Amino acid sequence: MRQTKIKAMTLCALFAALTAVLSQIAIPLAPVPVNLATFAVFLAGGLLGGKLGALSQAVYVLLGAFGLPVFAGMTGGFSRIVGPTGGYIAGYVAAAYLTGLLVERLPRGFWSGVFAMICGLAACYALGTLWFLYLTGSDLVSALGVCVVPFLPGDAIKIAAASLIAHRLKKSVTQLI
Repeated sequence: MRQTKIKAMTLCALFAALTAVLSQIAIPLAPVPVNLATFAVFLAGGLLGGKLGALSQAVYVLLGAFGLPVFAGMTGGFSRIVGPTGGYIAGYVAAAYLTGLLVERLPRGFWSGVFAMICGLAACYALGTLWFLYLTGSDLVSALGVCVVPFLPGDAIKIAAASLIAHRLKKSVTQLI
């Protein structure tokens, strides 16, 4: 039992670290950078399930909130979480949870993973866009045009790749937990 908890904690730490690393692979666009962080979020939910996937992303968010440079552009600090992109960062937790929850409940397969990750991404977009609207006072159409639409093609590629990888590795990771 104890060994299982240690393995789960290790996997959560690894996925928090993976998110931090992939956050640095970015194309800086204002106000929201394009990066590979959501790829790690999808993998966390797809491989660890809802609870552990969300926990891994909560660790990532907390590390950044305490000032470690884990967010895009090697930034960190509470100001990033309460800034314009903060809702998307917090949305990683919800996205990993929802993705993982659906992966756990749906029949195992590539397309089930794609569906789960699309739902997780929608949760992340909803939280991020609502926070962006609140902070900037923008209208919804403008916010979607800046914060969502430009990212859809890249997110589709990340979802396809993450679903394929999660589908292939799920059995191996499940044996570890």
